Amino acid sequence: MKEKIFEAGLNELEDICKFLLEILKTEGIVLLEGDLAAGKTTLVKAFARYLHLDVSKVSSPTFSIMNEYEDKIRHYDIYQKGINGFLQSGLLETLGEKDRYYFIEWADEEFETMLKNMGFDYVKVVIETKEKKRIYKVNVDAYTQSR
Repeated sequence: MKEKIFEAGLNELEDICKFLLEILKTEGIVLLEGDLAAGKTTLVKAFARYLHLDVSKVSSPTFSIMNEYEDKIRHYDIYQKGINGFLQSGLLETLGEKDRYYFIEWADEEFETMLKNMGFDYVKVVIETKEKKRIYKVNVDAYTQSR
């Protein structure tokens, strides 16, 4: 398993963003896993800031299912609707578009299996809370399997 571990505060995410860009280059899928308030949306905001995008509109897409930021980042939250809601909404078809980053919160093993079966590469970030810091486990194994 190819995994890199970062320990950072919510305002210290630049190294993680840099690492993600080294892996993804100009596009890719990032699955975000963590408890409520672990910092999933905060990481998306930091990534948008790292790309010099306007971060004022970056927010959790819990009820909208998807938010888009400057035609460069699509941010999904499938907690409410699950994988079936994601599929029924037609959002799966948006994942293959070029030159975009896709951040998907609450993607479970079933979702990962679906991506693998469809030939999608992805990076998985597991966020754990540790006092005032977070542990970010960035797993690139599923991204590099077909590269």
